[in-house]
Amino acid sequence: MRILVTGCTGFAGSHLCDFLAELPDIELYGVKRWRSSLKNIVHLGDKIKLLDGDLTDPSAVRRVLEEAKPDFIFHLAAQSFVKGSFDQPRETMHTNIMSEINLLHGLRENLAGGMLVAGSSDEYGKVTLNDCPVNESQPLRPLSPYAVSKVAQDLLAYQYHQSYGVRVVRCRAFNHEGPRRNDVFMMSNFAKQIAQIEAGQQDPIVRVGNLEPVRDFTDVRDTVRAYWALSHQGVSGEVYNICSGVDGAYSILDVLNMLLLASTRSDIEVRVEEKRLRPSDIPYLIGDATRLQQLTGWTVSIPFKKTLADLLDYWRTEIGSSGNKKKQESVFSVLNPGHLEK
Repeated sequence: MRILVTGCTGFAGSHLCDFLAELPDIELYGVKRWRSSLKNIVHLGDKIKLLDGDLTDPSAVRRVLEEAKPDFIFHLAAQSFVKGSFDQPRETMHTNIMSEINLLHGLRENLAGGMLVAGSSDEYGKVTLNDCPVNESQPLRPLSPYAVSKVAQDLLAYQYHQSYGVRVVRCRAFNHEGPRRNDVFMMSNFAKQIAQIEAGQQDPIVRVGNLEPVRDFTDVRDTVRAYWALSHQGVSGEVYNICSGVDGAYSILDVLNMLLLASTRSDIEVRVEEKRLRPSDIPYLIGDATRLQQLTGWTVSIPFKKTLADLLDYWRTEIGSSGNKKKQESVFSVLNPGHLEK
């Protein structure tokens, strides 16, 4: 089976590639931009074949599909930073919508066998506590440009299935966390700050935004298992929530407190900063994964405390490696002052 993963160098994409690389009879391809860092997948070596391509370019997408000849595509690539989408709404819309249209057009031309579109719980948007846990029939009331772009991706997949009969499975993943998460995202940013404080690289102050929202958290390694299950058991055109449900619901403050308790420092202050607040925020977002569970038997297997521990350890390693590299460069520059300039 030939599989193509878009966003393979990113957070969820790299974990999905880890999972797929261990399956038998899989020929794994990933599409990346020329400037993408390979840090998250370098350990895969020749288990993945990388292809260069800008997904917003129709000719580049066609070339990638003709080379990979995928039986199935996992479409995870996106501009996924919610706060950043308020600053760059045009870029967010262009990247997320045009990329998917190009891939869907490839499916329509039989350049690929099928595709899973990784949507987001942010599509639900304005949700009250009475609406929770949210199932797939909940109205979509997005509250950010990013969320609007994901609604567009979701509905485009549905439209192409209905209009052209292409095989497209849709999903809406709730907050998924774990190691390799970019530090622009809340939980990972907290963990990175704590690791920097432990390493003496930051004053003992964790700077935060709104700590009141309640979210439904799942480990990214469980989320990618759900992607895989849906790729061969999901019904084309249908949509599925991927989430932990009520048992995985925590406020952002709860998450921060758990990370602080796991720290080696007991003197850390928490400080709210205006610039970290969003123009609008969803107070409650807790999902219902009954449809996914009944269809595939998928369940959460990784406890949330392990997710947090692995994330914090990831940043401790990253901060330590960064510090060691700086020390080495500093020593070398004394021996060879022109080194850093070269």
